[in-house]
Amino acid sequence: MRILITGAAGFLGSHLVDRFLAEGHRVVGMDNFITGSRDNLAHLAGNQQFEFYEHNVSRYIFVDGPLDGVLHFASPASPIDYLRHPIPTLKVGSLGTHNTLGLAKAKGARYLLASTSEVYGDPQVHPQPESYWGHVNPVGPRGVYDEAKRFSEAMTMAYHRFHGLPTRIVRIFNTYGPRMRAHDGRVVSNFVVQALSGEPLTIYGEGRQTRSFCYVSDLVDGIYRLFMSDRVDPTNIGNPTEFTMLELAELVREMVGSHVAIRHEPLPVDDPKVRKPDITIARSVLGWEPSIDLRTGLARTIDYFKRVLPKGQ
Repeated sequence: MRILITGAAGFLGSHLVDRFLAEGHRVVGMDNFITGSRDNLAHLAGNQQFEFYEHNVSRYIFVDGPLDGVLHFASPASPIDYLRHPIPTLKVGSLGTHNTLGLAKAKGARYLLASTSEVYGDPQVHPQPESYWGHVNPVGPRGVYDEAKRFSEAMTMAYHRFHGLPTRIVRIFNTYGPRMRAHDGRVVSNFVVQALSGEPLTIYGEGRQTRSFCYVSDLVDGIYRLFMSDRVDPTNIGNPTEFTMLELAELVREMVGSHVAIRHEPLPVDDPKVRKPDITIARSVLGWEPSIDLRTGLARTIDYFKRVLPKGQ
């Protein structure tokens, strides 16, 4: 197949590019580098199965030739990014989704939307099944991301129902691994970079809030299986093993061999207290579940940051 992946220079997008190429497909990547990095695609220089367009998908998209699939992964995805770029975040979730859906329709391509566990907001149901509608503040600072993704899901289902477009929606839970940006504001990269740099680990609130962390190769495998399946309704992909932020901080300190202090900061507005996917559907429909535990994944992530961080940082 020939596949378009938007956000191809991002953390997840670049790993997806690698997976589709490894499966023998041709890949067209697209990114405007608002949060993506050229370094994430540098290893593909000269690969005849990969081509790249530098483009903002919130504007009209043209891709020459046939496409069998469109995967829309373009968007700022960490709080520090979407709070810095609120309008582009809303645009890529609305206009970008509209443009990529229109392209898929014109090409007769299968479509996969990268949605997020943030559609559940600060959940009142735990763990979160796909049937849960969420508890989201539409006018809070996080609303620019949460509501952009909720809108993109609604538009994707409208194209499926009205135009008969074959669509897939993945709700991605916290993911980590190589190619994360050092200062992207995500908790795993924050802790690892701070520990390696000898800085205090920043915990918001008391650190009792929970997250569930999925290693990137597990997540990409789940997304690939979903794309190849016939499932239309939203599907959770994530690791259901839950950790408090304090537990994660202690594990990172242990594995880095650092005795840095922990610094507590005020809890951000609308920060979810818990986050854990119900992956019953992924297990039963896709035959998927994560295989890499947090300690193993963290070891690989720490090794990555040791290689890429400037010396002395």
